[in-house]
Amino acid sequence: MGHPAEHRLILRQEVLERLIANAPLADILTLIARGVEEERPALFASIQLRDPAGKHLRNGAAPSVPDFYTQAIDGIAIGEGVGSCGTAAARRERVVVADIASHPFWADFRELAARAGFAACWSEPICDSAGHLLGTFALYSRTSLEPDATDLELIQQAAQLAALAIEKSRAEEQLRLASSVFKSSSEAITVTDENNRIIAVNPAFTRVTGYTAQEVVGQDPKILASGRQGKSFYQTMWQALNESGQWQGEIWNRRKNGEMYAEWLSINAIRDESGKIIRRIAMFSDLTERKKAEEVIWQQTNYDQLTGLPNRRLFGDRLHQELRRAQREHRSLAVMFIDLDRFREVNEAHGHDIGDGLLVEAARRILSAVRETDTVSRFSGDEFIVALPLPPSTEPELVERVAQTVLQRIAEPFAIGSEHAFLSASIGIALYPSDATDVDSLMKCVDQALNAAKASGTNHYGWFMPELQAAARVRRQLIRDLRGALATGQLEVHFQPVVETATEQVTKAEALLRWRHPEHGMISPAQFIPLAEEVGVIVEIGDWVFREVVWQIKRWRAAGHAIQIAINKSPRQFVAGNSQQEWIDYMRELDVPPESLVIEITEGLLLDGRSEVTSKLLAFREAGVKIAIDDFGTGYSALSYLQKFSVDFLKIDRSFINDLTTDQKDRALADAIVVMAQKLGLKVIAEGVETQAQRDHLAEVGCDYIQGWYYGKAVPATEFEASFLKRG
Repeated sequence: MGHPAEHRLILRQEVLERLIANAPLADILTLIARGVEEERPALFASIQLRDPAGKHLRNGAAPSVPDFYTQAIDGIAIGEGVGSCGTAAARRERVVVADIASHPFWADFRELAARAGFAACWSEPICDSAGHLLGTFALYSRTSLEPDATDLELIQQAAQLAALAIEKSRAEEQLRLASSVFKSSSEAITVTDENNRIIAVNPAFTRVTGYTAQEVVGQDPKILASGRQGKSFYQTMWQALNESGQWQGEIWNRRKNGEMYAEWLSINAIRDESGKIIRRIAMFSDLTERKKAEEVIWQQTNYDQLTGLPNRRLFGDRLHQELRRAQREHRSLAVMFIDLDRFREVNEAHGHDIGDGLLVEAARRILSAVRETDTVSRFSGDEFIVALPLPPSTEPELVERVAQTVLQRIAEPFAIGSEHAFLSASIGIALYPSDATDVDSLMKCVDQALNAAKASGTNHYGWFMPELQAAARVRRQLIRDLRGALATGQLEVHFQPVVETATEQVTKAEALLRWRHPEHGMISPAQFIPLAEEVGVIVEIGDWVFREVVWQIKRWRAAGHAIQIAINKSPRQFVAGNSQQEWIDYMRELDVPPESLVIEITEGLLLDGRSEVTSKLLAFREAGVKIAIDDFGTGYSALSYLQKFSVDFLKIDRSFINDLTTDQKDRALADAIVVMAQKLGLKVIAEGVETQAQRDHLAEVGCDYIQGWYYGKAVPATEFEASFLKRG
């Protein structure tokens, strides 16, 4: 044997030659083990490889170690104290055991080692260039022995040489697998270079697009562009690709024959060690047939095949949505039930084909009489139904004008060949919330109103409540009274407890405005707050509520109650005046910590692009005031704005909580909001909790705070303090 350095150089050259020749990994590892044994004939080499799960070591090469020994240690666990190799793998560092007979690491393997005649074992972890464990390289001695510097250098170099072989083998395996996937994938794949030029496509690409590899290599992928997406679409796509290196979505492209098709496209960037993008891999699948089938099924399920109007099912869904929106925005909603008078007579006299034509024309006329924001549905037979969302300030006359227009349009002659047919209509009208507050009740009301209209004769409309004019007079009276309610002390601030789920302690409260009218008693906030916004007194009232809340915080803090209070601030308050600085100065004047106040805003306010709104919101945030998004999940849910304004709390809207334990969709939405908030580092408050089952489910999914009648209603400050702040 020559000099060790010369011997190792020869061994390294032989290993590299085997690697270039793509020799099997087992052969190369055996070559390394024998080469070490030739340099140190008194030692026995063993190479073990980490299994795919990363939990055990499997035999790689041990040409001189007895077979019974290699079989016994095949699959030993990676862990502290599991022999020399298991421990070295777990620690990612060299483990030297000079005396197996006395070392605790070998307690479970001492008899096995003695049978093989091994008295010492030195083990070196084999790691790749990134530091990930690949296996171990061990040297056994038949005598108790400490390694010298030459031995340590030998085992280290041998482990490095083994790592090189293992890495190359696995890289080649991955390349073979990737090549196989690339060629056999049912999804079309394109690979582009750093200049966005196509350098490779797979066979599925040709099947989908009609282009061969020879036709597209060197081309820009926009060769497939359909022109259906606008410039802004591609700007958004490239912004995402440049920022994150990823994009996925639905896109329309064009085949070689000119046919447009829909595809689901995923693009991922590959970067070099410096972070520069060197490749982009795009995968897409043809969605055209599936989209056509889905569109047909969806159309048949949700639309009337004769008139093309939403059917009863889709109208029910939309009415639920409109009702929820009306609840959130404190608006009214009108439902109009239309029945064609004498249609059955015309249908029987002229036949069903003529009757179908009349229904199509009647649908067109009804559509022409309503707004684009209204929903018109063919309910059944000759019945149509319309949902009309109404702004807060809308008078009943608007609904009446629509009803009169519908009656006039239906009364116009219908052409039947050279003849004319004359129809009329009866219309029933019901209103949310004055007539009913849920869909089923509202439908019953409008059905009764239709019956009443038909009982009055043809070509009539009728309201469910004949006292509608009286209700309008009450509304006008409330507007007049509201202007003086603050000055006469009719307004009160009540506080509803917010309970920390983990501790069951009241740590927060929401300040809620109440109006105690001298004649009508307590007026619902859903009734008078929209009026306050409409007549412009909401800013004055909001400032008063703020001062009352801050004084109450100061009093409670003086009594030892460090509670956090939330107040609602409407979009109108953000637009009008400069209240944010006045509020901040007032809190400083009273020495009230800004973090003890939470400003609750709506999701829509986050999307308000006006600079004054943004600056005022940021002023509160920079002063230390906390920000909560009220009724989260019912509006725009602009997630990027949650980070922009450093929102602290999300409040799950009560509409999701009401049916939390019975409606799977509402439960899934509520759970998703909690999970999303946790990922964003936000706290979640669930409002409208009324039952133990609702509370328990929210606690189980990790909701931070609970608010609702289950713990308590909103009460005056003195009652709140007595009932909630002095507990336990």
